[in-house]
Amino acid sequence: MQRNIEERAVETIARRQPVAGDLRQIIGILRIANEIERIGDLAKNIGKRIVAMNGEYMPRRSMRGVNHMAALMLTQLRDVLDSFACRDVAKAVEVWTRDQDIDRLCTSLSQEFLAYMMEKSVAMSFGAHLMFCTKNLERMGDHATNIAEAVHYMVKGETLLRERPKADFTSMLTVSIGRNMTRSGGSCVYREPVP
Repeated sequence: MQRNIEERAVETIARRQPVAGDLRQIIGILRIANEIERIGDLAKNIGKRIVAMNGEYMPRRSMRGVNHMAALMLTQLRDVLDSFACRDVAKAVEVWTRDQDIDRLCTSLSQEFLAYMMEKSVAMSFGAHLMFCTKNLERMGDHATNIAEAVHYMVKGETLLRERPKADFTSMLTVSIGRNMTRSGGSCVYREPVP
């Protein structure tokens, strides 16, 4: 479908030579189609991981968190696509701003999963898959904010000038399980525990 949209956009540009608002519409639609395609890729990856988890047990509290995160992301996606359909800039900016809620939840769930895996080493594989699933949901939220930016550009003819609110700190999470990992020049270095 993305390729079909690209072909039709190129054909429209070649035949009609749109300018100003019409050209912004086509550029915006191309960007949005690309973002939706990426969301589909991330959803496919989540599906593969769920199959790999093979029904292993995870505490209900954790699963409620993942379900809540998925619901937030789906609301973001629905709202941003509505903003596109209605050319509603205010709704698009609202989605753009709310992305930090998903970021915070991703960080919180990642901390929880790391703690659970440390506590129950048999849950390592399951916990790792679940962490990747939550990160994929967070990335889907990022793609929704990209769509919001495209809607803003299509309608207003300018990019959002503010810096995107971000609250994803999963890359800064640390764990110590009997050994110490420290950051050194951007990479992790193993250090033997001090007796």
